[in-house]
Amino acid sequence: MPQQYQDCIEACQDCAISCDACAQACLGETDVQMMVDCIRLDRDCAKICYTAVSFMASGSAHAADVCKLCAHICEACAAECEKHVAHMDHCRQCAEACRRCAEACHKMAQGAHTIA
Repeated sequence: MPQQYQDCIEACQDCAISCDACAQACLGETDVQMMVDCIRLDRDCAKICYTAVSFMASGSAHAADVCKLCAHICEACAAECEKHVAHMDHCRQCAEACRRCAEACHKMAQGAHTIA
């Protein structure tokens, strides 16, 4: 696993796990219909985070591009989860993980392009 990607890989893994947990918790909410956008974004975010980890772990030349997309989707997921933080702790935790991941992915993508 390329060492320069370690922080970003860890942030992506944490985010993916938080998103999977948030989606599952949202499915258990009383008003699931209200949570549909959150669930969809959680699923998309988890998928792109796992993909970003794979690209970074293999040292792909396209890892920075995938991480840019990951940051974008993480920011969208965080914004959606933040709509529900007053009543749902799982959304607060997910939003925080998404924000950390977006920041790590932005840093990684900028650093990768600076080195290349």
